[in-house]
Amino acid sequence: MMRYSALFFENLRIAMRSVKTNLLRTILTVLIIAVGITALVGILTAIDSIKSSITKEFTFMGANTFTITSRGMRVEMGNSRYRTKNYSYINYYQARDFKGRFDFPAVVSISVNATGTATVMYGSKKSNPNVPVTGVDENYLTTAGFEIQDGRNFTADEIHSGQPVALIGDGLVRRLFGAGESSLQKEIHIGSGRYRIVGTLKSRGGGFGSGGDELCLLPYSNVRTYFSRPQMNFNLQVKVDNPLLMEAALGESEGLFRIVRGLNPTDETDFNIEKSDNLVNMLLDNIKNITLVATIIGMITLFGAAVGLMNIMLVSVTERTQEIGIRKAIGANANRIRQQFLIEAVVIGQLGGLLGIVLGILMGNVVSMIIGGTFIIPWFWIFVGVLLCFGVGIASGYYPAQKAARFDPIESLRYE
Repeated sequence: MMRYSALFFENLRIAMRSVKTNLLRTILTVLIIAVGITALVGILTAIDSIKSSITKEFTFMGANTFTITSRGMRVEMGNSRYRTKNYSYINYYQARDFKGRFDFPAVVSISVNATGTATVMYGSKKSNPNVPVTGVDENYLTTAGFEIQDGRNFTADEIHSGQPVALIGDGLVRRLFGAGESSLQKEIHIGSGRYRIVGTLKSRGGGFGSGGDELCLLPYSNVRTYFSRPQMNFNLQVKVDNPLLMEAALGESEGLFRIVRGLNPTDETDFNIEKSDNLVNMLLDNIKNITLVATIIGMITLFGAAVGLMNIMLVSVTERTQEIGIRKAIGANANRIRQQFLIEAVVIGQLGGLLGIVLGILMGNVVSMIIGGTFIIPWFWIFVGVLLCFGVGIASGYYPAQKAARFDPIESLRYE
């Protein structure tokens, strides 16, 4: 055992010496391998971060929450198109009717998108022109998973009368107000409207780089007046008190909303009911395609690196023909020569893998930081990267090592 161990370390020492001797070629090959591993580890680390962010965003809503949204439907016959009997959008009266009639142990909220490109101003300070403004009712914080940081929620009277009051996210507080300055009861401007801040929301983190804490909530009745547009589309969020009653609540809500929409029993349902965990699964399924593409890109790059490494090893074998002859002349057998060149190829592969893993982790976590995620160490992909580089080293080094092992010692000594 000691003898084989000594031979292994001797071959490892020779391999490292060869790496240093052919430094430029080694660096180029290491960089090619590193690019492949960086693409693989980096993109997959970023995808893991995105998955974590998606899951985190929807976890706030809970597994016992679902949303009723509109679904545009058209009937097409030949070159003619006909709209369905009901409007594809959910209007204010339908939303209010459903909320009033839904007799189930659950909390129902109404929301409507005002704009996604608002600029919020306080004095001389202003936000970026991408603040989402949403009209909500007094139950929206419960169904959407928001919590009050300071101040209070909207009252039912403020919702009914459309008072110019606002709830703002923690990101807007930090952007518009100085350290230690209270934002409560301060007046902000959204477009031409003035709104008094009655509460601020706890931070939930920025989702996908959109500044998730830079948001503004207004009473939906105010949004109906000051952000009015044709076919204003409302959404309904339902949070069931008991998660075990989720399926019953889904069936109950679909039946009631079909009545609210005036659908006949034979009419197709023209709205969507989506559970929060279904939305997560849909998004994660779409990300699988990106994962597949990233893997293919990494594999193609690694294939190119393997070809480059094999070429370098073949050149190295040719240049070291006399060295191989000397080693054979003093007693090294074919197996030892083969092992020497295989170890050299594996060493180069692992150096490229190490560099690629480090760069990949950094690249992936840059994406994680942009979307407001945490630092991720992808242990699984690190392990995969090490194995892939080991495989590249063996695959690229075997033929050159086999060629070196078959050299005739006499011919090798005479080679110039």
